Amino acid sequence: MEAVLFTAQLLVVLGCIVMGTRSSGVALGLWGGAGVAILVFGFRLVPGAPPVDALLIVLAVVVAASMMQVAGGIDWMVSVAAKLIARNPKQITLVAPLVSFLFSVGAGTSNILYPLLPVIQDLAYRNGIRPSRPLSLSVVATGVALACSPVSAAMAAMVTLTDTAPWNFELIDILKVTIPAAIVGIVLSSLVVNRLGKELADDPDVQAKIAAGTLAPPQKGAAAIKAEVTVTTAGRNAAIIFFVGVIVIVIFGLFKSIRPLDADGAPVGMTPIIEIVMFLTGTVILLVSRPKVSEVPTTSVFRAGMVSAIALFGLAWLTDTFLSAHSEVIAETIGALVSAAPWVFALGVFLVCVLTTSQSTATRTIVPIGLAAGIPLGLLSGMWAGAFAGIYVLPTNGSQIAAANFDTSGTTKLGTKLVDHSFFLPSLILAATTIAAGSVFGLIWGG
Repeated sequence: MEAVLFTAQLLVVLGCIVMGTRSSGVALGLWGGAGVAILVFGFRLVPGAPPVDALLIVLAVVVAASMMQVAGGIDWMVSVAAKLIARNPKQITLVAPLVSFLFSVGAGTSNILYPLLPVIQDLAYRNGIRPSRPLSLSVVATGVALACSPVSAAMAAMVTLTDTAPWNFELIDILKVTIPAAIVGIVLSSLVVNRLGKELADDPDVQAKIAAGTLAPPQKGAAAIKAEVTVTTAGRNAAIIFFVGVIVIVIFGLFKSIRPLDADGAPVGMTPIIEIVMFLTGTVILLVSRPKVSEVPTTSVFRAGMVSAIALFGLAWLTDTFLSAHSEVIAETIGALVSAAPWVFALGVFLVCVLTTSQSTATRTIVPIGLAAGIPLGLLSGMWAGAFAGIYVLPTNGSQIAAANFDTSGTTKLGTKLVDHSFFLPSLILAATTIAAGSVFGLIWGG
């Protein structure tokens, strides 16, 4: 009977996730809440703990990042990133993904990539490089970047799961594994991706467009285009203030001795530290750059952040309700499987990313299982980061659609069979290389 109930409740959880992914966005959160209702009222389970700490981190970060965007900080960051990419046009398949990764890490969002896409496309094509190569890897690189950012929603979820007893695995412990793993993964992936697809001179579709006059031939040595953004002093100051806030968070993570003490005389955890620093960061941006506060709710960062928060709320509550009711069974069965074959954990995170296109949802859904299974925290962090590339396995993400639309050469494709698009192989390659590198770094440096 217990096995039947367990299976039925698991089907409710999986069914709600599937229904949420069919509508995406806030529907993920709504279906998560509906699943909680079924488990509580239908199966009489005790409601799990809503992810309050993770939600508060997301809200604090989103407010600060949105203030920066209104002030023009994102535009300034885009202009800097464009210049960095333009300096090494021949190595664009490596440089563009690395720059996209680093700026996504700093901003805590992959939204910074959108204005860079036409820059990457133009520079690649002008230099005779197939645009699909740097475009596809740049898009996928921003996915793993969120496992390396102190201020991403996914990291908020991860920190609130691991920065507690008995694990006490803090932000800096995660970053020292995920950041080098992602960088190694991107470098190795660029070597492979740079060989995907035909060269422009050998591509019959590209050559047909050039012959028909619908596409200009590559003009080597032509001046690189500049990002079409307005750069202001206020924007520069806002971006610098935000980056300083991120650095302060990392410093507090590195040095426990400088943190305030809690009621028990122990250093305050990183969850409230991140929230406090981000609120302070937003306030300083308000005082220095004077953004229009009324425009904050209209920014892309704010909207994306709120959608992530709602999805995180519903689905994390759903999975916690289910996992709390069956923690012993999961630890003995699924946990034993994961312990025997840790790659199963990476596969789980990867698949949830594929289904939900949400790294924070995958974190709250699968990481607790990995923790219950006793996977070493360093190894867990490394595999967790690489699996984030899974959100681009299906061609349904906004940045994938934008990249295909910006590529005037037509080499970046969305495909018609779900797996024949330009991002499929780069996603698998980056996932594999980052998971492998993360496993090594995790076992060397992690807990």
